[in-house]
Amino acid sequence: MDFVGSHILSVSQFDRAAIERVFEVADEMQPFANRQKVTRVLEGAILGNMFFEPSTRTRVSFGCAWNLLGGEVRETTEVKTSAIAKGESFYDTARVLSGYSDMIVMRHQIEGSVDEFASASRVPVINGGDGSNEHPSQALLDLYTIKKEMAGRGKGVDGLRIALIGDLRYGRAVHSLCRLLSLYDKVHFTLISPEELGLGAEYIDEIRMAGHEVVQSTDMATGISHADILYVTRTQEERFPTQEEADRYKGLFRLNQTVYTENCEPNTVIMHPLPRDSRGDANELDNDLNENPNLAIFRQTDNGVHIRMALFALILDVADQVNQTARDVNWYTAKRF
Repeated sequence: MDFVGSHILSVSQFDRAAIERVFEVADEMQPFANRQKVTRVLEGAILGNMFFEPSTRTRVSFGCAWNLLGGEVRETTEVKTSAIAKGESFYDTARVLSGYSDMIVMRHQIEGSVDEFASASRVPVINGGDGSNEHPSQALLDLYTIKKEMAGRGKGVDGLRIALIGDLRYGRAVHSLCRLLSLYDKVHFTLISPEELGLGAEYIDEIRMAGHEVVQSTDMATGISHADILYVTRTQEERFPTQEEADRYKGLFRLNQTVYTENCEPNTVIMHPLPRDSRGDANELDNDLNENPNLAIFRQTDNGVHIRMALFALILDVADQVNQTARDVNWYTAKRF
């Protein structure tokens, strides 16, 4: 894969060599992400952060990653704050805003919208999530987390046993992660969901055609009993036709410390793309797991900055220049890791 000047729209662009290159650069970004060093390699460069759908981690971590490389961020949040609310096309918006930016990250609720935008953009575009379709940078940071967590247990991604739990129909992070994991060898997928929210047949077919085993279940206790990774998701209520329909599925699969202790192997890792819905009628990942050392959700979010810095550095061809402007920080830095 030639990263320089490329859009990142789908995980289908990646092979294992490209993934390993992203992870190699992400490892090199850790001193900067951890505030041990400062670099100005993107000084003067501008990121257009265009988020037309609610976001905390993705929007802020992309902006943080760009700032940590020395660049400036300009944000557009919600359709109503942009000229799109006045009827402007994606084509016109892309042509205009790509004239103001060196790179654009875009999130939109309609599948395929980011591809349409990128086709008119004059600068590289990264897909920050398009409807229930894909979320490539989330999948990369999830896979990076899996690799690091498994390495700490003397294992690799090949031969992984992963249980994906919850709304697998609308969960774009799940869709992208399954496609990346399919590039590895002998992965065992356990898909735990209500039948109506199961992973789409096209994804299951892809996984099986790649030589992996897939088991589908509606019983969480049985499904999580022999997993290396539990990947829990919330009900994507914003994708449902009505709130009433979405509410039918809230709280069906709740993981807490008791369920974990009774059913999981001792070192099973717990992941979640976040946000976790902590409201009483949902609570898919209980707060009583917060002190469990195998809860990796905040290590995931930290890893997101490393991965997004790596993507920026590779696309703008500065990965080998980051240390040229590096210096130690001159302020107090809290321990983050």
